[in-house]
Amino acid sequence: MTEFKSDLLRRLEERGYIHQVTDPEALDALAAASIVPGYIGFDATAPSLHVGSLVQIMMLRRLQQAGHKPIVLMGGGTSKIGDPSFKDEARKLLSAEAIDANIASIKRVFERFLSFGNGPTDAVMVDNADWLDKLEYIPFLREIGQHFSVNRMLSFDSVKLRLDREQSLSFLEFNYMILQGYDFLELSRRAGCRLQLGGSDQWGNIVNGIELARRVDGAQVYGVTTPLITTADGGKMGKTAQGAVWLNADQLAPYDYWQFWRNTQDGDVGRFLRLFTDLPLDEIERLERLGGAEINDAKKILADEATAMAHGEEAAMAAAETAKATFEQGGTGEALPTLQVEGSTTLVDAMVGLGLVASKNEARRLIAQGGARIDGRPIGEDAPIAVTCDVRISAGKKKHGLLTPAP
Repeated sequence: MTEFKSDLLRRLEERGYIHQVTDPEALDALAAASIVPGYIGFDATAPSLHVGSLVQIMMLRRLQQAGHKPIVLMGGGTSKIGDPSFKDEARKLLSAEAIDANIASIKRVFERFLSFGNGPTDAVMVDNADWLDKLEYIPFLREIGQHFSVNRMLSFDSVKLRLDREQSLSFLEFNYMILQGYDFLELSRRAGCRLQLGGSDQWGNIVNGIELARRVDGAQVYGVTTPLITTADGGKMGKTAQGAVWLNADQLAPYDYWQFWRNTQDGDVGRFLRLFTDLPLDEIERLERLGGAEINDAKKILADEATAMAHGEEAAMAAAETAKATFEQGGTGEALPTLQVEGSTTLVDAMVGLGLVASKNEARRLIAQGGARIDGRPIGEDAPIAVTCDVRISAGKKKHGLLTPAP
């Protein structure tokens, strides 16, 4: 482990955030001597970010905890193009209205993780549409385009992967890395930004921005990337059979968010506690030494801490109590997903309506395999499929919901 002098890089290193750093000695000296404004960009391609973006949000939180200034850059401009990095195909183009609506929805998440204001280390949120939408094409090509080598751009993994697979990469997408580099230049000018943070797939884009700022303005800026966060079995963090794990409560109930963390694999508990909670490192070391059934206690702490950070202490406590009532005491729990019905409905429709399965076909397969339960009783393929209100429906061992009477 590198011996850093600054609290910022030491904190990032100790908790496992660092994959690559440009000029680490100079950045370490700068962070030890002054407040460093640093940014991460988030494109607004959906109404909510998902847990795959959480390590980046936590990086901004660590930046602020170390006494520096987080800049949340919303991609109102770049979202009109879409980042091609490691995507098999182009993103669907969104309207300006849809992007604005997504940004308004996403903003609520950051207020849980960062302290915003006008102070020197308070977080700020900016939108790159403020400068990208105003660019004139020919002047932009003359001023900025001359500093980008197509040969080098073609060598970046994010581009090379698409080309090697003979998958189409539009000129529109190819421009994305130029615009992202220009974002760093603009933030350097507008906000004195000295640091860009991002995932390892953004390394080429970050280096582009660093070199552009140096060539155009002679500015010394830096970059830090995080490793790809995978699970102990090699899977991608945040990808589940049920779909994305959204950060907004209106996209995913806090109870389901709590359950996602509670279901962490044993081998990931310590690492996720470092990355996604504020627990002290000595406490995390104690928890990851737990063995056998006791590791479940560490998982509950992880779920409590992560849910409280994203949704508040009250939501975390309600989720924990619901889980306890459902799994340990055989109760129903108040925070489970609910579906209001008049009279009765089919088990298949109830499972779909509660969000326990993605489709009716999936519900029928689960019922046929004996994986569906009503109030804890297994329901076989030949059992009656009409269900009434005031019952608990289960899909497998970990997904539950309640049927309640319509008002």
